[in-house]
Amino acid sequence: MSTAATARTANAAEAANDAAENDLLGRVLSTLLRENAYGLRSRAATERRPDGDWLRLPAGKETLLLPVGPEGFQCEVQAREPVLHTPGGPVSGLRPVLTRLRAAAPDEDRAGFDAFLAECEEALAAARLHGLVRDAVVDRLSRTYGHSTAGWTGLRGALAFDTLAAFRDHPVYPTGRARSGLGERQLRAYAPEFHPVFALRWLALPAGAVHGERGELPHWWPTPTTLGLPRRLDATHLALPVHPLTADGPLPGALRAAGLADHAHLAPKPWLEVTPTLSTRTVAVADDPETHLKLPLATATLGLRNRRTIKPGALVDGETGQRLLEEIVAREPRFAGTVLLADERTHLRAGHELLVTLLRRYPAGLDDAHVVPVAALLARAPDGRLVADALAERYYGGSLVAFVDAYLTLLLDWHTTLFSYGIALESHQQNTSVVLDERDGRPRLRLLLKDNDGPRVHSVRLAARLGGAAADLLGFDDRRILVAGDGPVADVFATITVHLCAGALAFELGRLGRGPLEGWLRQLRDRLAEATDRLAPGTAAVLRARVLDADRLPVKAMITAGTLLTKERSGAADINKYYVEGPNYLRPAAR
Repeated sequence: MSTAATARTANAAEAANDAAENDLLGRVLSTLLRENAYGLRSRAATERRPDGDWLRLPAGKETLLLPVGPEGFQCEVQAREPVLHTPGGPVSGLRPVLTRLRAAAPDEDRAGFDAFLAECEEALAAARLHGLVRDAVVDRLSRTYGHSTAGWTGLRGALAFDTLAAFRDHPVYPTGRARSGLGERQLRAYAPEFHPVFALRWLALPAGAVHGERGELPHWWPTPTTLGLPRRLDATHLALPVHPLTADGPLPGALRAAGLADHAHLAPKPWLEVTPTLSTRTVAVADDPETHLKLPLATATLGLRNRRTIKPGALVDGETGQRLLEEIVAREPRFAGTVLLADERTHLRAGHELLVTLLRRYPAGLDDAHVVPVAALLARAPDGRLVADALAERYYGGSLVAFVDAYLTLLLDWHTTLFSYGIALESHQQNTSVVLDERDGRPRLRLLLKDNDGPRVHSVRLAARLGGAAADLLGFDDRRILVAGDGPVADVFATITVHLCAGALAFELGRLGRGPLEGWLRQLRDRLAEATDRLAPGTAAVLRARVLDADRLPVKAMITAGTLLTKERSGAADINKYYVEGPNYLRPAAR
């Protein structure tokens, strides 16, 4: 390569790095404003200037000015440029800007701020790495699954869509690409954006120490002998899969804490090839793609306190949530063929959050269908189109509006119906997949749901709908799930179903120039209004008052509760359900 070509390549790489840093910093600044961290927004003074508005931020003795513009999704304003203006001149760059803002944090919160800065730098490193490898990974997907997403069908094809989604940012959490404590080597080996294939590690544990709902384990489930361990263990021990990141790190400590250090046998060699799904800790079995294994990891995503270990009680809650949803589907026949549930009733645990396995089975009969997580709908396919455009062309005559309309109609009908039973799910864009195929020559759109362990359930409303049957469906381990009013249920409905699964799509389609934002929001409101109107009048009135016609909507304050503040400082009983307020973009007057 010539000297000039080398220089051009270096300059292009430097420009890409700068763009990644500026993009991340802009989202971080906007999120700090949205969550009003340390009173940055509520205590700021607005200055009107010819080029737009500026906020004079309350950050210690120094005057800091931030240019802002309208946002509208979950906050009135957002950072217009990723730069702070100080008496000494403009300051740019992730660490320099956040270091200046550190003065806004009270002394007792400085540790949380520093942890967030480290999280930002991990996210930036991941974003830069993604920029370097994405083309090569997408090329590999094309060779493996086909250049056209038309062939990416079944649960095997769903893994390719997971990989595309993994290169995208979270709709509202700015550092969603960060995985605490994992370096580049570990990401390349185990993260979904690299689409790796690797083999699991296995433990043989005394059968009496392994609890849970075993059900019928898959035919391929290994015995200790299969794993290269002594044959005598087949009669006394049960094999438990372990993620390599756990086996290579905190496993010995977990075994000691569980009192199993002298009774566990780690198989000498890895066994069973898997591919990571979008959640990283859940892996798909290569030779049995309808079976996924959810395995705990000693890392954190979407906040320092959002650990990726698995509390044993969450397994019980997921199974209880699944049974509850099955009951609703049975009582609402129109969902019997349109809402599909992953089976999460088989799970094993051995006395520690790292000694846990959830075995997830997907419904049969999806081989010829496209199974696409909502998180992947606006990802770029190998041919450069949006995944949603490719699906619209395949099933809806090329009409993206018709595809989105069909999706919103079912999504909102399902979730408003659940609301009428007093239920709201944490079925965000990763836990909800669109299933598309054809039936009798017409497109058929269904929803596929998983991970039902964190809902909010208004027990009185549920009992009023189900009668005595409700008593057997409320056995949640986490008692925060059961609430005494509609408010917490409406909050989850708004922040998950409306914001993440619907509103985020509308705003991004508007930004991408795929039609006026006003049109996408009108479509969302109309479908939500229609779904609400199908409910009993009393329930419909609650949903209208709290969501459709509310002056303000709840907004997750994820970095505040997840990293910036301790639970003692925030008062958050659940860091994933800690809210501030934002504008209601569903109201035409507000828009």
